[in-house]
Amino acid sequence: MPRSANQKMKLLYLADILRRESDEQHPLALKDIIAMLEERGIETERKSLYNDFEALSLCNMDICRVGGSNATKYYLGEREFQLAELQLLADAVACSKFITEKKSRELIKKIGMLASRHQESSLNRTVIVANRVKTINEKIYYNIQTLHDAIESGVKINFLYFNYDMNKRKVYRSDGMRYEMSPYTLAWEDENYYCVGWYEKYGKVSSFRVDRMEDIQLTDAPAQKRGRFNVTDYSRKVFGMFTGEVVTADLKFDRSLISVVMDKFGQNVRIKKLDDDNFRITVEVNVSPTFFGWMFQFGKKAQILGPDDLKQAYKAQIEEAASVLEENK
Repeated sequence: MPRSANQKMKLLYLADILRRESDEQHPLALKDIIAMLEERGIETERKSLYNDFEALSLCNMDICRVGGSNATKYYLGEREFQLAELQLLADAVACSKFITEKKSRELIKKIGMLASRHQESSLNRTVIVANRVKTINEKIYYNIQTLHDAIESGVKINFLYFNYDMNKRKVYRSDGMRYEMSPYTLAWEDENYYCVGWYEKYGKVSSFRVDRMEDIQLTDAPAQKRGRFNVTDYSRKVFGMFTGEVVTADLKFDRSLISVVMDKFGQNVRIKKLDDDNFRITVEVNVSPTFFGWMFQFGKKAQILGPDDLKQAYKAQIEEAASVLEENK
């Protein structure tokens, strides 16, 4: 049989057909594969396909066979990502508040391309994007890339930072002043993406919402050295990425909250049993309204034992909230 003009593309097309058109539940007969190759301008014979399968197998493609000798079908078995792994990735994208709905759909579609066409349909049916809380900042992808470039290059950045007003319009903080910081890392916390680094104005490590950063520019100035900064330790101390004074807190919890405490402070948190119903921990925390809110949600099951300044600040926070209720009676 004469070689067609596209014959050199045969192995690439065959690999693509196996990836996208076949899986364990949808194996392909040789006649189906030949027809799909012909649609792509490739003429082939059954015998030559056996050699092609062998060549692709040598390139670590897991080509599986099912059926008898007269009804053999083929499909791609082991893949770079199994369907359950792709489902996990797609769910994470769908739930991520810092990715817009439009970008979420685009990214999930790309994730689906890593599966067979049949698995992709299943993936799209089970992942829900609509009606989720999402950012409206379409530049988030570019911000992330720029921040990674700055971290990799070890330079400072400057940027604009904004909130939204009652009309959902951007209001730039500090009257449009450009913020300058040394970025250390990006952290995903409480469903938002943050840039964490040294903020010279406050002389400490601070965090900024990536979707609220705008016009990020790399400077020529070298970034402040990280020293012994550890993002994992930082995340355990900081609640909702709201920073404040770091104190060593003595906290008491009901035994039913052991899993919650370990989720927040890590598997290595030292737990001291007080009695059959309660335990205590001693940890460093950033004093902030978010920390108080985290404690308050557990009601009587969580208490601050010390230090006294932290107890008084917590009490003042509760009294302030109670006074607002009184004013609005």
